[in-house]
Amino acid sequence: MPDPKLPFKNIAVAFHPQVSDAASEANLVAAFLEDRGARAIQSTIYAEALRQQAKEGQFDLFVALGGDGTMLRAGHLCGPYGIPIVGINLGRFGFLIEIRQNQWREVLPRLFEGDYWFEERMMLRSEQWRSGDRLGTWEVLNEIVVSRGRIVRPVHLTANVDGRILTTYVADALIASTATGSTAYALAAGGPILPPELRNILLVAVAPHLSIDRAIVLAEGSRVSITVHTDHHAVLSPDGQVPIELADGDRVDVFASEHTVRFLRFQDPGYFYRNLTPHMNQNPSTGNSR
Repeated sequence: MPDPKLPFKNIAVAFHPQVSDAASEANLVAAFLEDRGARAIQSTIYAEALRQQAKEGQFDLFVALGGDGTMLRAGHLCGPYGIPIVGINLGRFGFLIEIRQNQWREVLPRLFEGDYWFEERMMLRSEQWRSGDRLGTWEVLNEIVVSRGRIVRPVHLTANVDGRILTTYVADALIASTATGSTAYALAAGGPILPPELRNILLVAVAPHLSIDRAIVLAEGSRVSITVHTDHHAVLSPDGQVPIELADGDRVDVFASEHTVRFLRFQDPGYFYRNLTPHMNQNPSTGNSR
C-alpha cells in the first residue's frame, strides 16, 4: 500500500477494448505518466496477465479508462490486493469514475504531489451451494442478483438472515447489494441511495408479487441465504456478469468480503452528494449523457 505522500512508481493503465478511442487515449495517459517518471503498464481491462501482475505487486496504482463496467472489473482485479483505482470516464454514466475524459491532463499531476485521498468501499462475497456442495464463489462490488431466467414467471426465493427466516419472496429477482450498488440495479428497482462508505447489505426485491416490497438494510456482519424454489429457469448474476444457472433447492449465501476496493479521489469527500443530481439527470437511455 503506497504512502500517500510519495509518488506512484508503477502504474497500470487499462482500457475497455470496445470503447471508441480508448486505446489511443490510454497511450496518451501512459506517455503522460512516463514523462513524469512513472513506469506505465498498458493493457486492455480483460487481459489475463493483469490479475497475475496485480497478485505479484507489479503495479501500485490502477488507472481504468472506460465506463462503470470497467471500474467494476478493476475492482474485481485490485480489491483482493489493496491496489487503489482511479477512473477516467470514456463511458456514458460514470457513478464510480473520478475524472472526465477532457480533465485528466489537469488532474493527474496531483498523483505526484500526494494531493489525493483514498475512499474504501465494501465488497460482497457470494457462494452457490447444492446438496451440501459449494459449486462456486464470487466477489462483487455492486450486487449479487438471484432471478428468474428466460421464462417470464416469478421465482420463489426464501431469504434467511443469520440463520433466521426473513420471508419468501415471489418476485422476478432479489438483489443483495453494497452501498456502491445502491446507485445501480438496486436503485432502478426502487431501493434507497446509501452513502458509498457505508458497510451494509441492501436487500431489494424486483417486481415482488404479494411479498415484502420495501428494501431492507442489514448490518455488515449479516449473512444472507437465498434458497431458490422453482420448476423453471433461474440464475445467479454477480455484478452483471454471465449468469450462472440455478436449480430448484440451490442456496446462494451472501456476506461481506474480507476485501475492500480502494478508490483514489481528488475531489473533496462531499463529491458524492454534489454529483448525485447531475448523475440522476444523465440517464443514458434518454441520450442526455455525456
